[in-house]
Amino acid sequence: MDALPELDDVLGRAHVVSLPLVTRFRGVDCREAVLLDGPAGWSEFSPFLEYADEEASTWLAAALDFGWRDSTAPRTRASIPVNATLPAVPLGEIAAVLSLFGECRTVKIKVAERGETLADDVARVRETRRLLGPAGRIRLDANGAWTVDEAEHAVRALEQFDLEYVEQPCASVPELAELRRHIHRIDVLVAADESVRKAADPLAVARAEAADLLVIKAAPLGGVDRALAIVAEAGLPAVVSSALDSSIGLAMGAELAARLPQLDHDCGLGTAALLADDVTADPLRPVDGAIAVRPVAADADALRRLAADPARAAWWRERLTRCHALLSA
Repeated sequence: MDALPELDDVLGRAHVVSLPLVTRFRGVDCREAVLLDGPAGWSEFSPFLEYADEEASTWLAAALDFGWRDSTAPRTRASIPVNATLPAVPLGEIAAVLSLFGECRTVKIKVAERGETLADDVARVRETRRLLGPAGRIRLDANGAWTVDEAEHAVRALEQFDLEYVEQPCASVPELAELRRHIHRIDVLVAADESVRKAADPLAVARAEAADLLVIKAAPLGGVDRALAIVAEAGLPAVVSSALDSSIGLAMGAELAARLPQLDHDCGLGTAALLADDVTADPLRPVDGAIAVRPVAADADALRRLAADPARAAWWRERLTRCHALLSA
């Protein structure tokens, strides 16, 4: 962005909302966000609650970039194939959760969740494979929870279910590189997420040959154009994913995916299906396994219905103010 919008202008366009979830995800039952009615369109500021201001300020940079200017990168596609996302739910709930996503051919399964065992993960993946059939694609997301030894053991236990890739199996770049060397004879790719979006150097994982592909999110990487630049410099295939955004946040992810020169994998942008309510009457939910690339505007009725309580709204406005100050500096 050429010039940072004035804080008063940003706050004057801000609406704090609380979106209920269909099922508990990342330990929460609702997703809070600040929606910004920018001059170039609606955008979203929704870093996770535990993130410090320095990290959250990158999300604000992305929101201001998306809401105040248009990307100059050309679109190469009008719709984005997406995967279903399966939290660590009991076996009996898997079919119901997957049904929320419609006809998606790919499922990303959360594994290595706190309180769960590898046996729980194996059972969940087995049931998902049974429901998908042999043609469906399964990918795993461990959010960096495994050691190298744990990850290798888990991948070998789960490879029988024909895995597409395992996302962020270990926390650090050296661990990812070591694991990738250990499992190179197994036809399971290693994808990097946190090692890109939470890293001081998002290209370190590519230089270390620690991943086969990158999982990228527009907001934590500072916006569409910055994410495109990272992918171009890394020289690796990319999958665009969400951070459990509203449909407005998902629209930014779709714009990023639409501008990637190469897109070989289904993207994690179908997560509006996990929201019990959304900020628009026409949410970006998967239809025939894809979402459209289009702008999304908040509805006045939804903004009133989903408005966060005054204390939470004040908390978010104060957070936005601190992050704006960091960007100004």
